[in-house]
Amino acid sequence: MKLKSLLLASACLTSTSALADWQLNNELSRVSFVTVKKESVGEPNHFERVSGTLSDAGRFELTIDLASVESGIPIRNERLEEYLFETGRFPKLTLSADLSGQLEALTQGEDRVIETDATLNLHGTEKTLPIAVLVSHKGNGDLVVSSWKPVIVQQDDFGFTAGIDKLQELAGLPSITRTVPVNFVLSLEKQ
Repeated sequence: MKLKSLLLASACLTSTSALADWQLNNELSRVSFVTVKKESVGEPNHFERVSGTLSDAGRFELTIDLASVESGIPIRNERLEEYLFETGRFPKLTLSADLSGQLEALTQGEDRVIETDATLNLHGTEKTLPIAVLVSHKGNGDLVVSSWKPVIVQQDDFGFTAGIDKLQELAGLPSITRTVPVNFVLSLEKQ
């Protein structure tokens, strides 16, 4: 959900002066989000399996395996998968963006902040979200795309109300926040 928005930001990883295709390196990439319970207890979470591509035409596609959510607590992971993400029905989150024309002049060693819109498809809902990313062109032609500011995801926008209510009930919590900040670092390797 929130992570999806962050993935959109990674879409800002368009091609550089020497256009080529890029593949996301899952080992060097991270999409993370923070949930808050009891009004003040923050809990970091992330996804273990993300994949994506950036074409030489500037088309970015990101996919997150929602069953790879990692909260640090196995029972919480299971509950997030079953009750919030409903991975049996909605196993993946996708994010896409058209970055054509935004990075052609980016030279090796240069960093640039890019603001764009991305399309997030999560939990059966598609939504356009604004994202701001820092794109760094490494000397070897690879790109690193990081969130310039957190992507704020309103969980109710993606039909997560019933899931959050169920998680709150199962854990016996007075509250779980409905707004979640998502951050990311995406490493794209030139092919």
